[in-house]
Amino acid sequence: MKIVLLEELNVSDDYIKKYIDKLEDMGHTFIAYKKDSDINRQIERVKDADVLMLANMPLDRRVIENANKLKYIDVAFTGVDHIPVSYAKTRGIDISNASDYATDAVSELCISFMIELLRNIKENEESLRNGGTKEGFVGNLLRGKTVGIIGAGKIGRRVAYLCKVFGCRVIVYNRSIVKEEFIDEQVELDELLKESDIVSLHCPLTDDTKGMIGKDELSLMKNSAILINTARGAIVNTDDLVLALNNNIIRGAAIDVYDKEPPLDKDYPLLKAKNVILTPHMGFSSLESMEKRADIVFDNLFSFLDGNWKNRV
Repeated sequence: MKIVLLEELNVSDDYIKKYIDKLEDMGHTFIAYKKDSDINRQIERVKDADVLMLANMPLDRRVIENANKLKYIDVAFTGVDHIPVSYAKTRGIDISNASDYATDAVSELCISFMIELLRNIKENEESLRNGGTKEGFVGNLLRGKTVGIIGAGKIGRRVAYLCKVFGCRVIVYNRSIVKEEFIDEQVELDELLKESDIVSLHCPLTDDTKGMIGKDELSLMKNSAILINTARGAIVNTDDLVLALNNNIIRGAAIDVYDKEPPLDKDYPLLKAKNVILTPHMGFSSLESMEKRADIVFDNLFSFLDGNWKNRV
């Protein structure tokens, strides 16, 4: 089979060489390309591929439409909302994802966001750089806070566990019943928003969750509360969040995901908002998680080639 990797996996060439050598020993052809968002170039690269591998680069439906031999899409990412899943399924194309590769990376970033916002790290650093002191920026402890987790999948549960270690009360909103000893209570969304000092989003982007946090939901939160989104940008209405931040409806926010992939336009609304930490979709990105992701995605591939489709989407 011809296997095409459309973008880098952010590990060293030496790290994946063992996998490429094994594929070639099996008689397969493996071609890796550098990331290129030009659709026509992507079409040309994939048109005669049997297997397509990619990470979080958006994949246009036209690329698949022109790939008549395509049998399998191996996604080196947890979410798959950046690829045309429904159309691929009508073509009988199997899809796998790399679930759980970044659970620790994203969870640790969430905890750092909580502490940075509660302790006014950004403001204190700016004051110091401008010749000032800590005066006027007395922060709060994470210990003792109520943390509301929206979406109790693997990452949501890991964040919940870490928060419990810090001495927080942890409540969750989730479609199915969650039974973990480190979760204090499962509640409805409105109750979670009203009670939480920190709201952390960990649900997938679906028709039901798109825009689920907007003006009405933000108005339910305490004006001392903070919102953290490391899930998907479109879960939150950006304009409503900007208004909530600039009008002190909530205390602050930390955002790692957006309704478009960075780089952001210079006039992107959140860039002008108060009391917000913005990072360029880096939650999953650590050396350890990138290597784990490569291991998972190649394991998916070898399993598929052996007739054992795993991590099914």
